[in-house]
Amino acid sequence: MIQSTFIFLSGIGESTERLWWENGIDTWDAFLEKPIAPRISSFQKAQYDEDILEARKQWKAQNSRFFTNILKARDHWRLYPNFRSQAAFLDIETNGIPLPDGEITVVGIYGKGRMTTFIRGENLSNERLQAEIASYDLLVTFFGSGFDLPFLKAKYPDLTLDHPHIDLCFAARRLGLRGGLKAIETEVGCFRSTSLEGLTGWDAVRLWEESQLGQADSREVLIQYNEADCKNLVPLADIIYNRLVQRHGPPEYIASL
Repeated sequence: MIQSTFIFLSGIGESTERLWWENGIDTWDAFLEKPIAPRISSFQKAQYDEDILEARKQWKAQNSRFFTNILKARDHWRLYPNFRSQAAFLDIETNGIPLPDGEITVVGIYGKGRMTTFIRGENLSNERLQAEIASYDLLVTFFGSGFDLPFLKAKYPDLTLDHPHIDLCFAARRLGLRGGLKAIETEVGCFRSTSLEGLTGWDAVRLWEESQLGQADSREVLIQYNEADCKNLVPLADIIYNRLVQRHGPPEYIASL
């Protein structure tokens, strides 16, 4: 999808992008092959050729961070299939107190086929988080832009979070899907282990408090709950991406799905 994206070009919006798609200019290569394109001057065409050549160069180098700033946050979903295998599906738990006094209790990161869990007072530190997060090319969260990432930046100000970021909460809203993570999971058919059904973020707060009182079972359930939050982002992202393509992608790309 990213190679069919033109809205990063200065002055190009979704209506012009769709017009180009409808006129057979549905990839970067197709644009470069055309001497002219609808709604732009020859001067703009030459400038856009340069911009697209640079984007193509960065894409071939798998430099996802190049696209962080040239794409609006709401359009980072277009990068998903290209960087899915290098995506960090991230979720945090807290002690239930808002910033600035709240604390992160658990950070879970699922990606590259493995689950990594950082726990406050055990292995959670700026250095360890940085080493893990830096190894990924894309962040995927649910309401991370409103909760997870602000918490991480507040508590670990030296943490570098320069990845493109797909916030599935807002991506889902573009599809008319509203509510929390668990509600949307149920609506699209993503299910959890029976033992974790019904647990919420407030249960995570309770489980943390119990674990600090020495209840090992609560610690284990908290870890399992966070792991499910992370791992369920994968099928949810797959579903949301495909639905966004159906609604906002070029006809030829949709036909190839």
